[in-house]
Amino acid sequence: MKKSKYNVCVVGVGAVGIEMLRVLRQRNFPIGELRVLARRSREIEVDGQKYSVRTVSPEGFDGIDVALFAGTEGEKGAAVTYAKEAVKRGAVVIDNGADFRMDPDVPLVVPEVNAKDVKKHKGIIANPNCSTIQMVVALNPIHKKVGIKRIIVTTLQASSGAGKGAVEQLKTENAAIAAGGYENVHVNVERSLPQQLAYNVFPHIGSFVECDYTNEEWKLVKETHKIMHDNKIKISATTVRVPVRTGHSESVYIETGKPITPKKVRDLLSKAPGIIVMDDPKKNIYPMPKDAEGKDETFVGRIRCDCFVKNGLWLWVVADNLRKGAATNAVQIAEELIKY
Repeated sequence: MKKSKYNVCVVGVGAVGIEMLRVLRQRNFPIGELRVLARRSREIEVDGQKYSVRTVSPEGFDGIDVALFAGTEGEKGAAVTYAKEAVKRGAVVIDNGADFRMDPDVPLVVPEVNAKDVKKHKGIIANPNCSTIQMVVALNPIHKKVGIKRIIVTTLQASSGAGKGAVEQLKTENAAIAAGGYENVHVNVERSLPQQLAYNVFPHIGSFVECDYTNEEWKLVKETHKIMHDNKIKISATTVRVPVRTGHSESVYIETGKPITPKKVRDLLSKAPGIIVMDDPKKNIYPMPKDAEGKDETFVGRIRCDCFVKNGLWLWVVADNLRKGAATNAVQIAEELIKY
């Protein structure tokens, strides 16, 4: 039943949970009551606004209409432990974690791409992986126009995608190197990531699984197929951690079913929802993570053809992984949900 106000709960107050609170306020989501739940109770402050955090429990979802799960709480994603309890009490769960994404009964939604899939929910809707979201936002208009047969993507993912510990590692390593050089890092810095991040990049996000790809790389394959409703697209990915605070970048190569010029791609993407085209490289205009931080759009540039492969195109795609890659997309799903 459509309402004028909805009772909303945010589960988790890590980087994504904090951003969810910020986005709900900035987008003026029609909130009746707002609850914030986490593993332990405490008071927090976000942009001068104080929030009372309660310990998460099944009873905490009583009377809630929309429950936004920010990610991992404890050994399992919080949604694994509490989603069914929330649904049983009448809430619709929007989960930012990976636990339900490939469940055939759970829609996996990026509103610019497959908003209508929210209608298929059975109490839970999944938020895709951050790197998947920005890629499908950029590619869906092209796929709808001329079809995409193949995608090869290399991601350059910011430290914040690995949580507060990784952001702190980057900050501490930078300070340690400035104070005493590289050896100082190995002696004095505790790591949450498997490698040094400051002044370094490494092609290792997630755990290594089938075919020596990481599970982060397989997410780009399987989630894209599900969101775009096309399992025939050939997708191969390499995911790389880079010393950036916030904002994922992606070098994306595609082969289309029908020919399309870079100019037509620019025109197409310029008119697409949620996309800003920044593509004048001779004037040093192209997307960079520092410019995407704090913004909800997906930025696309360096659109150019492959000089040696028919129907081959390159794109450079950048977005704030905490906002469009997580919190904003989840709130946008909630906005779509209350339309129906």
